[in-house]
Amino acid sequence: MKIEKVRLSVITMPLKTPFKTHLETVKEREAIIVEAISSDGVSGFGEAVAFTTPWYTEETVKTCLHMLKEILIPIIQNKEIEHPSIVSKWFEPIRRNMMAKASLEMAIWDAFAKHERMPLWKLIGGDREEVLAGAVVGTSSVHEMLAQTAKLVEEGYKRIKIKISPQNDIEFLQALRNKYPHLSIMADANSAYNLGDVGELQKLDKFNLLMIEQPLAVDDIVEHSLIQKQVNTPICLDESIVTVQDLKNAIHLESLNVLNIKLGRVGGYAHALEMYKLCQKHNIQVWCGGMIEFGVSRAHNISLATLDGFSIPGDLSSSSRYWKEDIIEPEVHVVNGKIKRHNGHGIGFEVNRERLERVTVLQEIIK
Repeated sequence: MKIEKVRLSVITMPLKTPFKTHLETVKEREAIIVEAISSDGVSGFGEAVAFTTPWYTEETVKTCLHMLKEILIPIIQNKEIEHPSIVSKWFEPIRRNMMAKASLEMAIWDAFAKHERMPLWKLIGGDREEVLAGAVVGTSSVHEMLAQTAKLVEEGYKRIKIKISPQNDIEFLQALRNKYPHLSIMADANSAYNLGDVGELQKLDKFNLLMIEQPLAVDDIVEHSLIQKQVNTPICLDESIVTVQDLKNAIHLESLNVLNIKLGRVGGYAHALEMYKLCQKHNIQVWCGGMIEFGVSRAHNISLATLDGFSIPGDLSSSSRYWKEDIIEPEVHVVNGKIKRHNGHGIGFEVNRERLERVTVLQEIIK
């Protein structure tokens, strides 16, 4: 298979409800939809999940657009793709820029699966007929947090993740646990703590959490190892595991018991699959993280989560969680805490081109 041209569509849509963390409040989501079109007319879709500003990682929509146009797309030009795993090797000389790399790599995996007339989940070795879904609550008040959680529980979600910081952790978690004594709860700190907060983190053990996600610095694996030895709640790493080598280092140091795998953060499927196998080997639990995505990335996440080891519900919410109307058909629906995989070729969802055109603010085609 060869890629003949790539269509880049910068899109923007308002969230139904602002998503708040101690780092940022997201009211409108911008992203890049990448369409890789093969020489025989097959289209594969990926999504650059960087934010407008660099508050989650150093990448932004604008940096991804530059990297795709000027660096990454030229690398794949006129090259025969015998298997999509080769793409990540072609990108190895380029430092970081994982979200830009992932968006094009994901599109090529989708196109390749369609070219082979098989579901993408099958191509990567998945077998789950349903994937476990969870939702994230991002808010700045207990009242809003409980109201959002009540709605999500009513919709069938069995696992809720809330954003915490030293300013609200006990208040939020106590209120949530009092209301839902048996609900599976995760706490995501987004690096709000430091090593001196070990006493504060130990207080969270009483809430019987599934895990505390990324409590310390975004680039740390050493101090997480020290914290994990002093708290009973499993530590999950997110931002600090970007490369396979990062994960190997963290395993050596025993810095984590759980890994959040995000295709965008780690550069796409090839690296995600390698990390998944490492975690399986070392008995580290894995789950699929989310980035307030549109439907294309959401569909890829579902494919990834069909792998047998994804035993913890991921950030795989319904399309309606964030959007009045998503850009894929059918939209993603969570029923009783699960999402059924789609058995169509590739990601199994169709892009609603009329809807995509309506929310596109910039489009370029690179041949």
